[in-house]
Amino acid sequence: MSKALDGHRARKRFGQNFLQDEMVIDAIVDAIAPEPGQPILEIGPGLAALTRPVVQRSGHLHVVELDRDLASRLEKSPEFAGKLTVHRADALKFNFADLAKELGTPLRVFGNLPYNISTPLIFHLLSQVNTISDMHFMLQKEVIERMAAAPGSKAFGRLTVMIQQACEVVPVLEVPPEAFDPAPKVDSAVVRLLPYSESPWPVLDRATLNHVCHMAFHQRRKTLRNNMKKLMSADELETLGIDPAARPETLSVADFVAMANWITEHNRTI
Repeated sequence: MSKALDGHRARKRFGQNFLQDEMVIDAIVDAIAPEPGQPILEIGPGLAALTRPVVQRSGHLHVVELDRDLASRLEKSPEFAGKLTVHRADALKFNFADLAKELGTPLRVFGNLPYNISTPLIFHLLSQVNTISDMHFMLQKEVIERMAAAPGSKAFGRLTVMIQQACEVVPVLEVPPEAFDPAPKVDSAVVRLLPYSESPWPVLDRATLNHVCHMAFHQRRKTLRNNMKKLMSADELETLGIDPAARPETLSVADFVAMANWITEHNRTI
């Protein structure tokens, strides 16, 4: 199949790779399990590979699309008449909380996310996670491995801590490059993120946790004593039961939350 799918050429600047494998599409929609009346939102519907079967099951769908040509195509399509609300917007700036408030219930969010914005987009969603009931995303396989990583692994990092503090991470299925057109140079996978109603590790301020993770992992090979010295002393780390000589990837999510909460409680400038 050519890059001019349905007359639309994939745009590199939008990171567009269009899903075309029917078996993979069916498996993803089964994982999402949309039902009539649910407040469902798709990020980046593209050529509607997932949009069509989700609308068939849910009856109505909200979509956020930045590409004006694709947004127009969706708005003008007879098959979606009355079934689709198209938000012409950048998902990185979209206010998911406002839409949830307007609909009166938390959103179900899904999408085949452009790899070039997947991490910042997920951080943007985490800032509004209290208005989201679940998320299903197609991502670079490596990104999902980082989300699901355990302490002590090379994949464990800032994304791991931020996601696991807020959500249960459930890898759903792996997707080969040939399922897309154009085929990406990386393997993909689908993940289910289930926001906690109450996190096992309550954090006082998510922005502080993000900053702590950034400082701790900025130079992974250095110890916490070095990486955290602008925020906490070695003695202060020890009061939390954290070894100042440890490297950041050996800590747990609970340890990072403890540092962030301590910094918030002591009004340390970040």
